[in-house]
Amino acid sequence: MSTREPAITLYRLQACPFCERVVRTLDDLEIPYRSRFVEPMHSERDAVKRLTGKRTVPAIVDESTGVTMSESAAIVEYLQSTYGGGD
Repeated sequence: MSTREPAITLYRLQACPFCERVVRTLDDLEIPYRSRFVEPMHSERDAVKRLTGKRTVPAIVDESTGVTMSESAAIVEYLQSTYGGGD
């Protein structure tokens, strides 16, 4: 069993439907990831803004490809094209 940290970090809010869409895709594709729950107040999401330039979630950082992005539809498309195996 590997003790290596997953390459993908997902920045998310609890009970956010857009975040859950990304979580479902990660789970469906069996992609290991770690979750980082962010501040509920939009104006206090400085960690996310430092990474993506925006304070919106969901956002991912994929250390294996160097990709950092936000917006659930774009993230899902990226995950499917990068890790989906061409289905």
